[in-house]
Amino acid sequence: MGHLDHAALGGLTPVLSYAMACTGAALGLRCTVRALGATGRSRRNWLVTAASAIGTGIWTMHFVAMLGFSVSGTDIRYDVPLTIVSLLVAMAVVCGGVFAVGYSRDRTRALFLGGLTTGLGVASMHYLGMAAVRLHGDVTYDPALVGLSVLIAVVAATAALWAALNSKSPVAVTVASLIMGAAVSSMHYTGMFAVGVQVTPSGAVLPGATAMQFIFPLAVGLGSYLFLTSAFVALSPTTGERAASASAQRPVEGAAG
Repeated sequence: MGHLDHAALGGLTPVLSYAMACTGAALGLRCTVRALGATGRSRRNWLVTAASAIGTGIWTMHFVAMLGFSVSGTDIRYDVPLTIVSLLVAMAVVCGGVFAVGYSRDRTRALFLGGLTTGLGVASMHYLGMAAVRLHGDVTYDPALVGLSVLIAVVAATAALWAALNSKSPVAVTVASLIMGAAVSSMHYTGMFAVGVQVTPSGAVLPGATAMQFIFPLAVGLGSYLFLTSAFVALSPTTGERAASASAQRPVEGAAG
């Protein structure tokens, strides 16, 4: 049995991965709040942005954390197509959950279905990402810890969507995102503690790319997307601000006429 180290780079990867999870959650929740106050195409666009933010944040959190994952006695590589599929799955399933909340008239039912769908999407992304790992040996899982990790993902997703429906102020959204980030990180490390590896020493070259060749550049790119989009959302006026601006301009236009 190979020795697994989940923080081979020290506290850097857990802290940075938590920051990415919080950033994605905060942006996703903020966009969902904006969507609920919008209509038509604007609502759809905000929901798509929310789903991409949450999905990107979760995926980036997972693979930033994986930069600190090592197994004694074997190198680790990643299957590139399967890793990309895990990102697309995260975005697609989260999108389904967010749209369920954004368009359903029955908020309780939407919250249940959206939380379940999004949580299962988070778990699917995690285990697809783990399926992309290539090493010399066999990977096994503790079923109880796997089940617990899925449960944490569903509860975290449901709590996040509830926060989006009920937390309107920036402070409330920030607190909710910090809690969601902690929950997503807990889900990740619970799933990682479920992993066992029986190493089979070999001199053969592993297929796939190293974390620094592929995961790191992609994580940096997606992280940049999150921060730039966060700046855009922060600077864009809310529905209330636009309405107030339009109301303030009417008397001026009337006087000019």
